Amino acid sequence: MKNLSANCKVALIQAEPIMFDKEAGLKKTLKLIFEAEEQDVDLIVFPELFIPGYPIGMNFGFSMGKRTEDGRCDWKRYYDASIVAGEEEFMQLSAAARETGTYISIGFSERDAVNGTLYNSNVIFEPDGTYQVHRKLKPTGTERVVWGDANRDYFPVTETPWGPMGSLICWESYMPLARVALYQKGITIYISPNTNDNPEWQATIQHIAIEGKCYFINADMIVRKSSYPEDLKEKAAISRLPEMVCRGGSCIIDPYGHYLTQPVWDEETIIYAELDMHLAAACKMEHDAVGHYARPDVLELKINDK
Repeated sequence: MKNLSANCKVALIQAEPIMFDKEAGLKKTLKLIFEAEEQDVDLIVFPELFIPGYPIGMNFGFSMGKRTEDGRCDWKRYYDASIVAGEEEFMQLSAAARETGTYISIGFSERDAVNGTLYNSNVIFEPDGTYQVHRKLKPTGTERVVWGDANRDYFPVTETPWGPMGSLICWESYMPLARVALYQKGITIYISPNTNDNPEWQATIQHIAIEGKCYFINADMIVRKSSYPEDLKEKAAISRLPEMVCRGGSCIIDPYGHYLTQPVWDEETIIYAELDMHLAAACKMEHDAVGHYARPDVLELKINDK
């Protein structure tokens, strides 16, 4: 492990997305970036699919072997609100990273520049505006009717003064070999943009922090029934949702599995914390999952990332 800068100040943003609205979502995102930057932070983290929101509870008219024109209409609206990496809206986020001099991680629905597929993606911008995009390897459950499997950008990491930083999106963290792929790259800051407000998830993230001996940044969002546009076609499914659809629970776990910040529920907020990067090395004394506490002569992970 290379020498690490001693401290990283993080702004973890738990907020309500502006659903199905790319322009308004981008405006809110930029506002939150500059608000967080006032606290002289190094890293700003947003949840999964913050632009244009995670449409929890919708099915876009899909059933086994069937689909509806109303569902297709809603899907096309979501498609239009998704972002092409490298185009105008995306580059406004890159410019914000340069202007604030921060690393910025944000989940977005990525529209491919060539084919017609959407991807559940996360981008990490560096302070000079360069970026690495990660596409979700396997959309979970019925997410597969909206987003495709990643066809590139499997396990990118960003080299930072605090060590390698990368992300796995939501249930990707339930893929043990995907976690190991990040551990093998020496990750010290593990970002999880997600929509998991169930209590079991809290046990998962504590385990991963211990297993990887890394800081785990759990970035969740707030979604209310009122978050959905009133003129969507899929009114029946939305009407059955509870008033609070996703409660958040964002928090930061240290490499010992302890809460550096406690989970925050049911409100929009910016969580500030300072990561003591000495822990990322010191806690490997007794356990290093890809080092002295491994058996590469017995167990081997092969990654096909080309």
